[in-house]
Amino acid sequence: MNPDDPLDILPDVRDGLNKTERIILYLLKQTQEELKGRNVPTIMLYGRVCEHIDISEDEFQKILQRLVGFDHVVK
Repeated sequence: MNPDDPLDILPDVRDGLNKTERIILYLLKQTQEELKGRNVPTIMLYGRVCEHIDISEDEFQKILQRLVGFDHVVK
């Protein structure tokens, strides 16, 4: 993924997701199916996302929180 490429950072008009958000949601769904509907540990999802794109833990957490609707970080 190239941060200078506008196609990677602009939201898609169909659903408002950018490329990074789409990858995270796709891998979340895929991992949930593998775990037969159980909750997916965040670290497991982060590891799988890192196999596809270069993303910091902080950026991943911010995107994931926005996608699932949490307003604050629990550390």
